[in-house]
Formats: sequence, C-alpha cells, structure tokens
Amino acid sequence: MGHYLLDWEQQRCDEAVADIFGYHAVQLGMPALQGLRANRMPQRWLALDKVGESAAAQAANVAQATDESASKHVPPALVADATALPFSEASLDLVLMPHTLETSHDPHAALREAARVLVPEGRLVVCGLNTLSLLGLQRRVERSAAHLPDLSLGLGYWRLRDWLQLLGFEIEAVQFGCYCPATQNARWLARWQFMEKLGHRCWPAFGGVYCIVAVKRVQGMRLISPSWRSKSAPSGVQMPVANKRPGDAAWCSDEFPP
Repeated sequence: MGHYLLDWEQQRCDEAVADIFGYHAVQLGMPALQGLRANRMPQRWLALDKVGESAAAQAANVAQATDESASKHVPPALVADATALPFSEASLDLVLMPHTLETSHDPHAALREAARVLVPEGRLVVCGLNTLSLLGLQRRVERSAAHLPDLSLGLGYWRLRDWLQLLGFEIEAVQFGCYCPATQNARWLARWQFMEKLGHRCWPAFGGVYCIVAVKRVQGMRLISPSWRSKSAPSGVQMPVANKRPGDAAWCSDEFPP
C-alpha cells in the first residue's frame, strides 16, 4: 500500500515541478519521495527534521527505493524545522511539502513559514492524505489495521485551501488520486485499478491523496519583463525641393541688385 501511494505522489510531483523555473528549490522532509528530481533549477536542496544517523539512514533508503540516475538524486543538504526555516524572506522559488504539514506540530506555522521564504509568484507544492476518502472510511472501520496510513494527523483539503487563501496563495492546480481500497496484497491492488478512472470521473474530490500547486500572490507586485522590442528610428522629415528655372526669382543673396 505504501508503494502504491508513493508511486502516485512521485508521478504528480514530477509533473508539477517540471515546468517551474527559478534558482532555488527546497523539499521539506520525506526523502523517500524525490520530488525535485524533474526540476531544472540549479540549486535544489532536501531538508530533513532529523539529525545524525537517522538522516544517513534515510538517505540510504532513498538510494535503494529509486532507480534514477545519481545526477537526478537530491541528497539531504540540511536539517531544519518546517516552522523555522533558515532562509531569508523571499529567497526561494519553489517549496515542496510532501506530508510535511501532517508531521509538523504546528501545521499553520509551517505554512506561514513557507509563505515567508517564497518569492512573489513562487510555487508551493503540497501533498497530503485526504481525510474525506475511502482510506479515511477504512481507517475509521479498521482501527487496528497496520497497513492503513494514520489519518488522525491528516489535514483536510478544504481546510488547507482556506489556509492558503488567507496567506495570499492562489490555487493553480489540484489533483486527487489513489481511489483503490487499502490492502497489502499486490494482486488485489492490481484488480482494483479500474477504480482510478472511475474515481476521477464519479467522485474526483474523494481520492486518498491530494497534490496542490499554489502560487504566492502579492498585491501591488508586478514582474517587469525585459523589453525585447527595439525602438524604431524616427523617419526623416520630407522637405519640398524646388529647381531654379530661367525667369524665376533669385535664390542667393549675391544675385540681388544692390
């Protein structure tokens, strides 16, 4: 079940960050998800909330969980708390938060911190578990099931949408997925794959996982793009030209009689 959720989030993150341009991008937590591997920014960092051997162990798990080339792999670069990021204001172009709000002790403060470090028109990508889904219903019924994700800390999509609007974000894209029932049997997961298309068509907002792409809007801020249109040279003023003919009045002063 974990691989099923991780594969869906990996595909959505690759699609979301592929066309986001800038200079600095950071992923907060969850090293098993290589959310920045499809991005082309020169500076891409992975921030963890653990130190010491745990960070090294998480990096080793990332290397084993993916088959991508080493050039696309983003190793852990720093240890930071999501509620107190070591970046100056308006210094990042992309912030990726895969289940970061669910594991944070103060998700609203973590979201405010992400809004602080983002530049105007910067992108915020958030992945989370949807409490109003089939996974949430199964979790309420099967409380002792170990293969089900813990949705007690999950942040609902509608609440997160309200928080983003209060912080000045504009929702650019939203995707829901993982409509299949939770099971540890890979064969049964394959049999339930028809529910993916059925869920997108019949109940799109009740997927087990959501992926939101939001843009930071700043009132009164407008990006000034370079002017590639060259200024046209002023055209010359046309002057009438008169040709002197015999019998016409003289044009030069020395031809006038004294």
